[in-house]
Amino acid sequence: MAGRLTLYKLVVLGDGGVGKTALTIQLCLQHFVETYDPTIEDSYRKQVQIDGTSCMLEVLDTAGQEEYVALRDQWIRDGEAFMLVYSISSRSSFTRINRFHAQVKRIRTDQMDSDPIIGLVATKSDRVVEREVSTQEGFALARELGCEFFEVSSKNCINVEKCFYDLVRALRRRQATMPKNPEPPPILRDATVLSTRGSTPLMAAAAEATLTVHL
Repeated sequence: MAGRLTLYKLVVLGDGGVGKTALTIQLCLQHFVETYDPTIEDSYRKQVQIDGTSCMLEVLDTAGQEEYVALRDQWIRDGEAFMLVYSISSRSSFTRINRFHAQVKRIRTDQMDSDPIIGLVATKSDRVVEREVSTQEGFALARELGCEFFEVSSKNCINVEKCFYDLVRALRRRQATMPKNPEPPPILRDATVLSTRGSTPLMAAAAEATLTVHL
């Protein structure tokens, strides 16, 4: 019988075209998506082992376009930790990170006594000649926002696991300091990776596989 798995809900936010889907699919399906296909809402589940303890990650890949800003409120309410993503080759996506951060803070601060757990992720680190945002600027913004910073390459699979796993580590540290009476995180009994492309009921399509990774 499969073991009991704690579920962690991670939400990936950022402008359209910055590589949120490529990052998520590289983690969950170990495949690099080269072609840009705008996302509305895709959900993926993957069993992983972090620091010797198995758990289930539920990663919500969200739309970055402004027409979906109303949906973003609900995505943020449903999440436990958040990844704010920009591309090193797009300064405009970097400048809009503050907008996503403010939205997460506004919604989650209403629901929690403590600040939300957030990671700042710079994608496409392999595109050196196209770089518009320096690593130093990324670190400076992360310090300003009070969050961890990662530069990743989904294409070369650099720091992909680390940025997700470090958010889970932060969640675990926080949960270890919480009083015992709040409702614990969900427990799953399966070890399935679920990928749902197209979040709305009429657009959903699912693919299942069993994957286990070790850090």
